[in-house]
Parts: sequence; structure tokens; C-alpha cells
Amino acid sequence: MKILHVISSSGMYGAESVILNLSRWFNAERHRSIVAVFLNQSNSNLELYWNCRQQAIESHQIPSKGRIDWTAIRRIRELALSTAADVVHAHGYKADVFVHLALGRTKLPYVATCHNWLDNDSKSRVYGYVDRRILSEYSRVAAVSGEVERRLCHSGIDPDRVELIRNGIDVRSFLLESHGFKCEHPQQTNLIVGFVGRLSLEKGPDIFVRAAMEVLRHHEGVEFHLAGDGPEFTTIQDLVDDLGVGEKIRLLGHVRDMAPLYHSFDIMVASSRREGLPIAVLEGMASSLPVIASSVGDVPKIINHGRTGLLVPPDDPLVLAQTILRLLEDPPMRSRLGAAARQFVSEVFSVDRMAREYLQLYEKAILESA
Repeated sequence: MKILHVISSSGMYGAESVILNLSRWFNAERHRSIVAVFLNQSNSNLELYWNCRQQAIESHQIPSKGRIDWTAIRRIRELALSTAADVVHAHGYKADVFVHLALGRTKLPYVATCHNWLDNDSKSRVYGYVDRRILSEYSRVAAVSGEVERRLCHSGIDPDRVELIRNGIDVRSFLLESHGFKCEHPQQTNLIVGFVGRLSLEKGPDIFVRAAMEVLRHHEGVEFHLAGDGPEFTTIQDLVDDLGVGEKIRLLGHVRDMAPLYHSFDIMVASSRREGLPIAVLEGMASSLPVIASSVGDVPKIINHGRTGLLVPPDDPLVLAQTILRLLEDPPMRSRLGAAARQFVSEVFSVDRMAREYLQLYEKAILESA
């Protein structure tokens, strides 16, 4: 089977990780995975494209100007034909629209994954509305969480064409031994609490920083590291500077090699206001980290409070701070939660399980289009 993935990417985040994991699995299983990334006129990001090239995954660029670029739409159709794709898989609003416009009058099946909707402002709400209308024309739509699945069905998409496929990761890649070294910090005396994710409003980096400030009033031997980039980077950096805690709260920006970063943390925090099923939380758990996460989206499906991690209410820096302090002062609990987290992710959220479910989705779409 030949699958063409299409995405407009802003960096290596959850959807991009899913595409990489799926592509590696399908290629290893003697299928063929091809990835096409929009080369946007503004805010272009080709990191996924280059990652694919480095890993011998066939990848292409789709130059695109403006909101609707018919040259880019024709390019998608040409790629689908020249690669002899059996199915085209769209990821995200722009890909959803362009793939539909490119293939809507052909017999080639196309599917989509709805990773999440970010209804932060009027613009994103309009995009979300258009996206849901477009997705109603798709052969099949995968939802990464129960909440996303419900929103798809409530928006008028035929529930028989919506399938819940939760994200999966390659747990082995988060073993330090697989990278050929151990992560040691002989001069590091402070404990490190980490945040990994896009610095955007829905991910709650400001909540993380305000919780960090509260923790620092009670515990001096700790640092807080934020890994990621995004529209709120400058705002968060200004907040840290205004608070005068730059030596204790550090913005790392984009981090390329994630496994060593996770293993430099003692605790991981996911302070999202809204979520689907966050890849970063799965990766942190696979790295045997004790994770504290907001109880939003499908996070409670992967974190069993008190067993595989700790849950806190969203948008509550004080409760988050209290929970961080609890873990900082209890090393045995940190070890117990981290070990249980890794075992759970290994058993339930493997890339093998995710890829086999997508294979079934593709087969259904192909069969129905015949």
C-alpha cells in the first residue's frame, strides 16, 4: 500500500511525530509512505521534511502562496498520481481543505486525522467551522481523542465515518541506551521540572511559569525548563524577565534531540488548557518520568491519578504548584509513578497498535472507493 501524507507544519509537534512514526512503521512493513509538506510563503517550517529525508522517507515540498493556491492544489493531485498513492492522508486544517479541493472529483480515497481544534479566537473558530464542513466530505476521519471524536460527530459528520485512533509512540526510542550514552549532569545539583510543547495559549506555558513562581517561594533547589517554540514565546520570556527569575526558569526554545532532554528532567508538567491526546505526555511517560498534567481532553485516559501520574484541574497554578512540591519532596513516589507510566505506555500506546489501526482505516477507505 502507498500512503501520501500532506501537512502544513509549524514545527515538530504532535501531528508531525505521528506522521514520522507511521511512516517508519509502514516502510518497515514493506508498504510505502510518502510525506508532502507545504512550503508556505509566510511562517514556513520544513523541519518535518528534512527529518523525513534524513530517515530515508520520501518527502516533497508543496510551494504555497496565500490561503487558496490552485498551483499548490494541482501539485497535490500531481503528487498523488505520480507516486501512485492508494490513499491520501491529510493532517490539519490547510491540508484538509487543499486535499479535498485536489481530489474531490477523483476516485482516489482520502482520509484525515483531526489532531485537535484550537478555538482561541474568531479566526481559528472560523477555520474550525470550515474544516468540519470539509471533513464531512472525507472517506474516513480519525480522531485522536474521545473529545475530538464527539466534536466531529456533533458537527454533522457521519459517525460511521469517524474512527477513534489514539496516538502511539515508539517507546524504544526513549531509552537512553538506544542513543548510546547515559544522561549525566555531574554539576547539576537542582532538581529540574520540565515543560515540553508549543508555546501557545492552549498549552498553558503561562500557567507553568506562575506555578513555578509559587514553588520557588517554598523550594530553592529546583529549576524549571520550558522546551518549545510558538506564538507565546516572547510573552513568556517577558513574564520570566519581569519576575526576575531567569536563572531559575529557562526557556530552551526548540530542542531537536528530545530523548536526552526528557531524561534530564526529574518531573514533567503538562499544563494545557485544552488537549486532544498529547504526544509529549506519552513521550515523558515512556521516559519513565512522573508526569503532572491538566485533566483535559483524553489526558485522564492515559494518566491514572496516583498510579501512572498525577492530574490537576486546568488553569489553576496554585494547585499545580502544590502538586509539584508534593513530588519534589517524595522521591519514592517519583520513581514509582515513572516506572508505572512507562509500563502503561509500552502496553497501550505503542506505535504498532496505532499503525495497525490506521492500516485498517486505509483499507476501509480504499474498499469503499472501489
